[in-house]
Amino acid sequence: MFLSNCCNNYKYYFRELLILSVPILIGNLGQTLIGTTDVLVVARYGIQALAAVSIANSILFTIFIFGIGFLASISIILSNKRGKKEKIKHYLFPSILFSIFASVIFMLICYSTVFFIDKAGFDSSLVPLIKNYIKIVSFSLVGIFVYQGLKEFLQAYEIVKFPNYVLLFSVIVNLILDVTFVFGYGVIPQMGVKGAALATLTVRTLMGIVMLIYVFRFINFKVRIDKTYYKNIIKIGCPIGIALTFEFLAFNIITILVGREAWVLSAVHSILITISSATFMVPLAVSTALSVKVAYYFGAKRLKELKSYSVAGVIMGAGFMALAAIILAIFPVQLIKLFTDNIEVIKISIPIVSIVAAYQIFDGLQVVLSGILKGFKRTKIVSVSVICGYWVIGAPIAYLLVEKFALSLRGYWIALALSLFSIGFIQSVFIKKEFSSFKCIAIDN
Repeated sequence: MFLSNCCNNYKYYFRELLILSVPILIGNLGQTLIGTTDVLVVARYGIQALAAVSIANSILFTIFIFGIGFLASISIILSNKRGKKEKIKHYLFPSILFSIFASVIFMLICYSTVFFIDKAGFDSSLVPLIKNYIKIVSFSLVGIFVYQGLKEFLQAYEIVKFPNYVLLFSVIVNLILDVTFVFGYGVIPQMGVKGAALATLTVRTLMGIVMLIYVFRFINFKVRIDKTYYKNIIKIGCPIGIALTFEFLAFNIITILVGREAWVLSAVHSILITISSATFMVPLAVSTALSVKVAYYFGAKRLKELKSYSVAGVIMGAGFMALAAIILAIFPVQLIKLFTDNIEVIKISIPIVSIVAAYQIFDGLQVVLSGILKGFKRTKIVSVSVICGYWVIGAPIAYLLVEKFALSLRGYWIALALSLFSIGFIQSVFIKKEFSSFKCIAIDN
């Protein structure tokens, strides 16, 4: 009865979030499927190759995601301006310039990590593979940053279909290039890990070019550089970047640590992350849509819509992840066998899948709550909650479980689940406070 009444009360808000979320979800699934196809193809090539790619991506994504955090602020800033009835079209060219400038900086940072790989303590057989992958993929940041910056700009207008369909189409291209470059075809030689890197570079570059072609007719190249806009991107985007970096750092440090312990554990961890990332795309899409809606109605000073969209988003995100947790708990063997038939990998993975299942619910809840806070432009709270959850609470628990109780990878995943629970709790406290202190006059539709 409660569920029925809830659905009726929030039917309109569920529908509006779905309309905005579904194309974003398609894009998110596209991004995940690109990563999934990389893992599937490289895993079929060899578990050692998978370990090398997993470690390299752990290093690259920790840096890359910080820059993506900056770009995420574009849709928040411009949605808020739309809610205030301001025109935002003239921010297109400045958004492109910022994306290119940021991509060059982070590309150089990523490439520089090559010089530290020899001293990182990895298996000597993995080192050249890791270095080659990083050298090539670093150059892909220009394409993906341009794509992401334009995607965020269009998202502020709630134009989400084209950029996300581009991402979905990229999955097909990526799969074809992965298989061709990794295993070789015709005159193209077998390139293994180097081939996977070239596939990533090609696909990301094409994504950026396609988006530029799509928006080219709208660009006013005579627009002056808006310093205030750039300051706002940095002010709001920096905490998002910090939050994303610390979150990815938690996962990627685990990949690096277990990789030093045994390379097969890196492969297991990579598979588990891929599985959890696939389900995570749904609440992430809801969170993204929710941040746009909240930012808009926050700018318009409409409290009723703010609350209703927030409640609807939490129900959608957490509800889906509860269903995903049940499926993961029931079919662990079948899921792992989608990636590999390696007996050792399957044996290590199965006990951890049940922990990943519980982790799902906390993950879905915290990402939706972070979307609400981003809509309020309270991105510092998001970053503080992530730092506290992963590093103040989660890191000591991980150390205790791994070092004192010798739980290895299983201990890390238990700590991750508890970290996400803590993050969600902290965010919910601040959201309640935000609504309590928010003063506005409710405006009827």
